[in-house]
Amino acid sequence: MASTATTLEVTDLTARIGSQFRVDKQVLLSGAASREIRALLVARGVVMMRDIDLTDEEHRRLAGTLGEVRLGTFKKEGEDGLMKVTQDEKVNPEYAKFFFGSLMWHMDGHYEEVPPFATVVRPRVLPPESHTDFANTYAAYEDLSDEDKALVEGLTVVHTMQSALFPAKPDCTVEEFALWASYPERAHPLVWHHRSGRKSLILSTSGAWIPGLHKVESAELLQRLMRHATQPRYVYRHTWRPNDLLLWDNTGTMHRARPHDPAHARVLARFTLNGEEPIRAA
Repeated sequence: MASTATTLEVTDLTARIGSQFRVDKQVLLSGAASREIRALLVARGVVMMRDIDLTDEEHRRLAGTLGEVRLGTFKKEGEDGLMKVTQDEKVNPEYAKFFFGSLMWHMDGHYEEVPPFATVVRPRVLPPESHTDFANTYAAYEDLSDEDKALVEGLTVVHTMQSALFPAKPDCTVEEFALWASYPERAHPLVWHHRSGRKSLILSTSGAWIPGLHKVESAELLQRLMRHATQPRYVYRHTWRPNDLLLWDNTGTMHRARPHDPAHARVLARFTLNGEEPIRAA
């Protein structure tokens, strides 16, 4: 695509999702390009740079130019919101216990009224091959038939932790399943009417059932929508390389990590940006 931005050099990675951009590092860290990056992020769902070497402090500063950095439970990491994404219990024991769930399609914050807006991530340690998939839920909604749009409008989905985790670990212990079931449920509209006027599907493996439908009909509809939203035309697969910088719009995409050789470490450094609007129906 030919970019109209005055700062960014932009190349689309697929037709429906994902763009690569280039910008001078000092311009990036100054925030001068932040408005353009945010607009590109919302338009394309995922944006990334190659060969940009950042320290943790520079990474945090960049995230702060794009939104409000979430501190949350990661204050112990230095009160700057840094999260280490890994299945290595020695690096991040709390996250590693639930890492397997990230291998399934999901959005972050399905249990919150206002989910995170976006994530800014870069790799620290990579295995020989490492991939993350992203699916555009704006485009998936836009391509629904008129009949399906009428069907899903007004429906609500109940999200649960056990629905998010059990598909990835069906051989769990009774104690593990009881722990997952102790987390609160959250109901969200199936169609998010954004302040911008756009609409996206709120899909995630955490989606357990649709109130008002028979459980069988509910499961069939959610499975059908998930298959639709994760067709190759809506998906960008990112192949990680050292010194990558990647951002995804959590309000308009799903994502999933792909399995990698457990003999090799994988650690991503991640900052999350707080949400800016609740999930609302019409």
